[in-house]
Order: sequence, then structure tokens, then C-alpha cells
Amino acid sequence: MTMKVLIADKFPDEKIDDVKRLGCTVVYEQGLKDESLAAALTEEQPDVLVVRSTRVNKDMIEASRRLSLVIRAGAGINTIDVEAASERSVYVANCPGKNSVAVAELAFGLILSLDRRIPDNVADLRQGRWNKKEYSRAEGIFGRTLGVIGLGRIGRELAHRAKAFGMEVVAWSRSLTPEWAEVFGVELCSDPQDVARRADVVSLHLALTQETRGFIGDAFFEAMKPGAFFINTSRADVVDEQALLRAVEEKGIRAGLDVIAAEPSAKSGPVESEIAKRETVYCTHHIGASTTQAQNAVADETVRIVGDYISTGKVRNCVNLMARTPAKYVLSVHHRNRIGILAGVLGVVRDQGINVESMENVIFSGAEGACANIQIGSALPDDALREIEGTSEDIYSVTMYELG
Repeated sequence: MTMKVLIADKFPDEKIDDVKRLGCTVVYEQGLKDESLAAALTEEQPDVLVVRSTRVNKDMIEASRRLSLVIRAGAGINTIDVEAASERSVYVANCPGKNSVAVAELAFGLILSLDRRIPDNVADLRQGRWNKKEYSRAEGIFGRTLGVIGLGRIGRELAHRAKAFGMEVVAWSRSLTPEWAEVFGVELCSDPQDVARRADVVSLHLALTQETRGFIGDAFFEAMKPGAFFINTSRADVVDEQALLRAVEEKGIRAGLDVIAAEPSAKSGPVESEIAKRETVYCTHHIGASTTQAQNAVADETVRIVGDYISTGKVRNCVNLMARTPAKYVLSVHHRNRIGILAGVLGVVRDQGINVESMENVIFSGAEGACANIQIGSALPDDALREIEGTSEDIYSVTMYELG
């Protein structure tokens, strides 16, 4: 059966052709969302769904009985109900790192814009106003300190660019060690507030999780230097926007934001955002990853994910597999590679009322010998092991051992 792929967001035409060359049937309906996406999933019954920023909820995941893979053509997965996908045994994959350069470029553009007030310069000239005296009062960023919160791919790309501009870089990340800080050429801070105290510019690069929702709040902004810059090109919900507003008004914090709490789901239309109206805040339209280079890189990775899935059944960049199954024992069966061997083995395991948590059947060179490693939830009794050995003369050995 041909695999059907539903692409529900903007996707390069030439990359759609690449998916078709994999042998897939492709349904491309750019702009599907909410009810229209659910209806398309019900009608088309795709095996694979590809989205960019479109939200995918539980009802959508359940709309196609054939759906087995959702690909987020981007890095973050907060727009996808991963828990619902896991319950339905649907893989969720993303394309991490493919838009890192694009987001870092925008973050650095916001830093320069805040320092030189570039948007205000342009706006005044478009209105026929000349004000060189006002706009000649920039501090400059050479020799100043950039603080990076979250030193993943994007954070490292930004740090690299900042050093090229002569900035010092301090950073904090949950997994950052002194050894890795030295490798990346940054100075490790003890916590986010330490970054806030030391930096002239703070740039936020955290994924949105239950732990990071509202992570940057009053305590962080109180630690920042008066008049410092705050950049957020990650997720709006990582920041307490009211706390940021207070910092803007009370401490003179200047902000560059690519994400805001009031961001509409539509691509265009009206927006009401209190923070976007502030003169010392520059907001862009959540365009961090929106360069041709980045979108092509993400599309290439999406094609690779689909190709691997078709050829191997495995999903690269899968985000919803357990790091370790609940299994406590491994049943290892060395056998001749013949039809029905595993059926007999699994029948004995089933009759013992034991669940199989994971299984891999390894084939040796020449395709004659094989070994099935079956992870099970509890131990098989000795008589069951002997029963397995007796299910076929093509079974060489049966061993069970406890997982450490």
C-alpha cells in the first residue's frame, strides 16, 4: 500500500516532488487548521501529517485511523498534543537545529536595532522627519556582555555571532557544564538571575515545557541592569509578559521580541498587544525561522524523516518514545531464520500472562541465523523457558536475564 502524506502548511514545491519520488501519495493543502484540518484528516486518512505552526490536537490525531507519524517541520513541538499522539501510538518527530542560524540572525538583528534604534530612524524618515541629534546617542555593543539563557543550537549560533562583534558572552543552561562552557567559549553562570545581573543584553532560547512556562518573571527582571536589552525569539509563554511590561516601565528595559502572548493564529489580520505598543519595545511577526535557507533545510529534513520511515520503519528525531521501557527482563532466543519461530515463542509468553514491552529480531550474515531479544515485564518460569525451546527444532538456545 502506498503511503499517503498530508502536508497542511507551506512547503517548497521542489521538496514536495522529493516526497513523491519516495513513492508517496502527497496531498498538499496549505493553510489547513482547526476544523478544516480535522476534516481533511478524516477524508484523506493519511499515514503521515506534516505541519509547521499549525496546532494538532487530540481530535485531529484520532481523525485518521491510518495516521502513524506527525512531523513538525520546525523545532518546537508545543503546538502538537504529544500525549494524545503517544496514546494512539503515533510517532511525533521534529527538525531540530535546521532553523538555528535564521533565528540567531534575527536575534542579533534585534540587538543591533535596539542599540541603534533602527526602526525609529526609518519610521521618522518615512514621515519626513530628520532627527540626527536624537539618533546619534547609541551606546554601541562592542565590549558589552551578552547573556544567553539556553545554550542549545540557536544559543550557540548567537554566541558565535556576538563574539565576532567583540562582545563577551555569559550563559546558563540546565545541562551546561564548566567543561562544555569552555568548549563553547562562554562563561558559565550559576543561574538565570546571575546572567541577568551580569549582562547588558539578555537573549532567551528556551523550549516551552511545563517547567519553563512563565520561567522568566519578576525576579529575573529585577536582577537585570537598568536600561539593559531583553531579547526573546523562543516562545512567548516562557516569559511572564506582565512582569516584562513592568520592567520596561520601571527599569527602562528595552526589549526585542519575535513572540508575543497575543499572537494571532492567522497569518495576517488585526492584533491587540499591549507590549507591542511600547516605544522601547520592538516586535516582529514570529519570523525567526522564516528565511528561504531555513525553510529549505527544514523541508530537506522532513523528506529524510519520511524516507527513513518508509525504508526502515524507524523515525529520526522522534520525541515521544520512552528512553527505557518498563521491561525488567530480556528473553534472548537464538534461532534459525525460519517462518513461525517467533510466533511459537510469543505464544508461550502470552500464555504466561506476560506483556512484551519491546522486541528486536537480529539477522546474521547469510540470513540463516537470527536472535530475538524480547523485553518482557516479568520473569518467565523455568518450565516456560523449556517449553519455548521445545516449540521448534530450529531454536538453538533460550536465555533470560534481568535488566540492570
